[in-house]
Formats: sequence, C-alpha cells, structure tokens
Amino acid sequence: MPASLLDPHLTLALAKDKSVLEQTQLPMVTVSASYREDLKDWYGMPANNTQPDIVLSRAHYSMAVAIAVSVWGDKIRPTKAWIVDPTNYVSQKEWRKVEFTQQVGRTLARHPLLKFVKDLVDKFGRSKLPILTSITPPLLHLTQNVKHPILSLHIAAGNILAEQGKSVIQVITDPHVRDDYLDNADRPNIKFCVFDERTKIEFLEKAMIRGLHPDPERIIVTGPPVDPRILAVRSRKHPWRSGLLKLCLTTGGLGTNKTEIKTILEQLLPELRKPDSRLRILVYGGTNSDFCDLVREVAKEHRVKIGALTDSRQKLRLIYHPQIVDANELLIKYGFPWADGFISKPSGDMAYDAAAAGCFLLTLNEWGEWEHNIRSIFEQKGIARQAQAEHIWEQLKTLMSAHHQAQSWIEQAMQTAQTLEPLFLEGAKNIANVAQTESKS
Repeated sequence: MPASLLDPHLTLALAKDKSVLEQTQLPMVTVSASYREDLKDWYGMPANNTQPDIVLSRAHYSMAVAIAVSVWGDKIRPTKAWIVDPTNYVSQKEWRKVEFTQQVGRTLARHPLLKFVKDLVDKFGRSKLPILTSITPPLLHLTQNVKHPILSLHIAAGNILAEQGKSVIQVITDPHVRDDYLDNADRPNIKFCVFDERTKIEFLEKAMIRGLHPDPERIIVTGPPVDPRILAVRSRKHPWRSGLLKLCLTTGGLGTNKTEIKTILEQLLPELRKPDSRLRILVYGGTNSDFCDLVREVAKEHRVKIGALTDSRQKLRLIYHPQIVDANELLIKYGFPWADGFISKPSGDMAYDAAAAGCFLLTLNEWGEWEHNIRSIFEQKGIARQAQAEHIWEQLKTLMSAHHQAQSWIEQAMQTAQTLEPLFLEGAKNIANVAQTESKS
C-alpha cells in the first residue's frame, strides 16, 4: 500500500482503520466520499472542519451508516460494526482521478442536457469507473486480514473483494439490478441482499440470460436500509391537515437537479414573503457549495432571509456543510423530524428515508432506471407524485385541498407513509442480520 498520501496523519489513520476493521464483528466497505478530516478527528489527530470532502455519493454513505446504527444503537461502537471507504486513502499520485470523477459527476448532475452522457456512463458500468485503479490498493490493504464476511454497499468494492476470494455480502440498494452485480454472481463466496422479491426475480432472470446459475438461497430479500434514527420520528409526526406546510427541498450528493430546484425556488420564495404564508422550507444542499450559493442568490433576489438552521420558526433555512458526515447528520437532525413532505429526486436514500419518516414525496426528474422504479413503487403506494416544477405552487395548493373528499392528498399520503409495511422499515436490521448469520456459519 503506497504511503504517499495527501496528509501524513492519514498513514496513521489508515493503520487504525485497518486494525478496527479486523477486530469488528461487522466489517463494512463502501465507496462514497473522502471524509478524511472526520477520520483524523475520530482518531485524535489534528483535523480541519472546513476542509471540503470529495463526495461521490451521499446514498452509499448514508445507507452504510444506517446499517451501522442499527447495530451500534445509541452510540458508535467500533467493536460491533465499522465502515471504511478506500476513497479516504487514495495515494497522492492517484488523487486527481478521484477529483476528476467528482467533477464529471457534478457536471452531469447540474445540466439536464448532459443526462444522455450519464446514461452512457451507467450503461458503461461501475466496473469501469476511472477511480477503480485508485481505490483498489487501499481497499485490499484495509481488508487483507479481515476474517468475518464483509458487507459491501458499493458494487465496485464488492466485486474487487469477491474476486480476491473474500466472503462478501453485497447490498443491492435499489429495485434495479445493474449488470455489474452479476459479474461474480456464480461465486460461492458472495451473497446478495436485495430490495424486494421483484428485484430477486430480476436478478435471477438477468443471470440466466448471461448463462449464470447463482444459488437463489444466496439472494436474500431484506428491504432497503433506513437509519433507525429516521424511523424513530414517524410515531411523533401527525399527518398534515391545515396550517403551515413544512417542506424539505433536497439535492443529492453531487448537486443533482440544480436547474429544476431553482425553478421551484423562484415560485415558492415569493409565497414565503406573504404575511399569511402557509409554507416553511428547508433546503438541503449537502456538501455542494455552488448549489448553496444559488439558494442564497435566489433568496436575496426575492428578499427572503435565510434563517438559523436551529430555529424551526424561520420561513427559509439551508443545510450546508463541506463534509459529508456533518451534512448527513444535520439532515437527520433537522430535516426528517420536522418535514411534512420532501421534494427530491426519487433516489435510493432520500425516497426511502422520507417515506419511512412518515412524509409525502414529490419527485424531481429521475437520473437512472433505478429511480424510475423507485418513483413507481411509491406512486403506487400513494405516497409520491411527480413534482410539476414549472407549476409547483399550484400543484401544492391542489394537493393541500380536500375538495369534496374528507382528506387532502397530502394527509392521505402521510397516513400511508406512516403505515408502510416492515419491508420498507427494517432493511438495515435485516441486512445486518444476514451478515451476522453468515459470520457464524
């Protein structure tokens, strides 16, 4: 493993991460972000809380944390579960590939006209990502002495480890099976946790077409991983009937749907200025500074003050932090317990989390086949509808109105979200149980 890291403290952090991963009962790997400063702080080294992370995906981070929290309980217990991301330990020589991957992802996420390029990238496959050669050495170094089965939240990491003969439990987080998931499907050292029964059937069908014969017993339906802290707020939330409507307007880890969100803000911010406004808005910008600059510019243009995040009475608030660990924690603390509804792309973390928190969902434009499937699932349940970005206030007023019915659509959707079946609520616990059972076998 090359020692030429960006920060000399990371060499020590790497050694400590490796040691913890070897000793923990549930070793986990993902490929999501470079939360290097948080690692240094965790291990008692000098850290810079303002240093921006490289973020490739919030979902692959937040869903890994969801599973870990289901094992940890009320505080971090490294002996019970631990997450490593090899992105943190990419050598200085290879770091430009990581920066380039983020830059390309953010460019695609911000420009709808480039979506066809992203579709080609998705078809090309995550097994061909330019950072794979960069993350492979630290990943193999971190896991070389791990004896327990390794839980993988990213297909690239799972495939690398499976090909090395490691025992792997690969989580297929969405109701969609990428071809990459089938690359090692016949290996006896890999199991798969899948979204639902339909996803399992899709997996077996695609495997058959490729001439593969994976053991169906090694494909286990668990449901999607949702953080237990998000689940905890559902019982305290009452379906909206009248009064203020509290909305979370969220982007993804790469600042997705930026143009669409600007269109929505241009319509909703004038409503916030009215003395009798029925809206309150919390915007999640994550680690995307340029996205948050846009929110500030639009707010200034419409003379709407962005209030303190800690004050829920404010008409408009903004979540931003340059580091993914903190940004995710702020969303869990201030977003899910507070919101009646989310306006978000139907991604494999935000949609699951919003529904599990008892919220309704208005979906922004999808960025892949898996998001079409997610939207369809929650639409069929009556929890989600497609957002009409050009007419969002008119749409919200219609959905808030009961008309000749006893309930508005929003109230009905929130009631449905609060009665979701266990499959959509217990995935994190179910996935952890699969890994723990495999470890004992």
